Amino acid sequence: MTEVKDESRAAVIAGAACYTLWGMLPLWMYALKHAGVGPMEITAQRAVWAVIWAALLVVVARKLPELRQVVRNPKTMGLLLLSALLIGANWLIYVIAVNSGRTLEASLGYYINPLMNMAAGALFFRERIDRFGFVAIGLAAVGVAVQTVAVGHPPLLSIGLALTFCAYGLIRKLVAADAQTGLFVEAAVLTLPALVYVIWLQNEGLGHFGQDGSTTLLLLVAGPLTVAPLALFAWAARRMPLVWLGFLQFIAPTLQFLVGVWSGEAFTALKAVAFAFIWIGAGVFAFGAWRRTRRAAVAA
Repeated sequence: MTEVKDESRAAVIAGAACYTLWGMLPLWMYALKHAGVGPMEITAQRAVWAVIWAALLVVVARKLPELRQVVRNPKTMGLLLLSALLIGANWLIYVIAVNSGRTLEASLGYYINPLMNMAAGALFFRERIDRFGFVAIGLAAVGVAVQTVAVGHPPLLSIGLALTFCAYGLIRKLVAADAQTGLFVEAAVLTLPALVYVIWLQNEGLGHFGQDGSTTLLLLVAGPLTVAPLALFAWAARRMPLVWLGFLQFIAPTLQFLVGVWSGEAFTALKAVAFAFIWIGAGVFAFGAWRRTRRAAVAA
């Protein structure tokens, strides 16, 4: 019993660490922006260095047999090609948001994402949405509408982040590949065009790798910053109830929000109202998930 409790505690710590790393990622991007590195170069460097660390993760996790099976399956490879394009688009949108001083919009997207996942689950997998789910989705929709008024246009970056990550999750749900193997294949798909772009930048004298020690180090850590959170997530997800992960996933956008405010982004009263609706919706979502788990445990 003690061992089970210790493992559950370790899983919570790993899950919290995963979402904390994702939430603090804007600080790394701010540092690269200060060094003059643009969104396309950051995204390309991330893909290039991520594949090395993803390969290491596959070897350490002893997933080479699974990798061989995936590579030999055209359907699985086709789905992973699509998921690679989606996660690459998500990375790029996120970097553009942070580099353009719109981290608050990025955090809004990741608050919306779990609610969008719930709606997608009902639409594509006939998963049931209870009254708490409908209320949460409705509150999020109101929040997005208020944010549209606050910024004078639809929050396209927020919606783009939520849509690409939601679609990515749907595709990965269909793929017969574990997290480590899938990430390696996705990174490998993105690496070739990313590497071509990085080499072109370097040859034109526009690249920042090797420019100075600190910038080069920041680009090198793109690999572990991409792969480490996923490894922590994969380990934690197998050892804790999904509802716990549902609570923990709000750590990332909350930290992103705080980083955006800390960096001096405008946070008007109308934006506060928009986020209030989103936060209440997230709270209703979390409470509904907890209630379902509680009732299932009592029934069992």
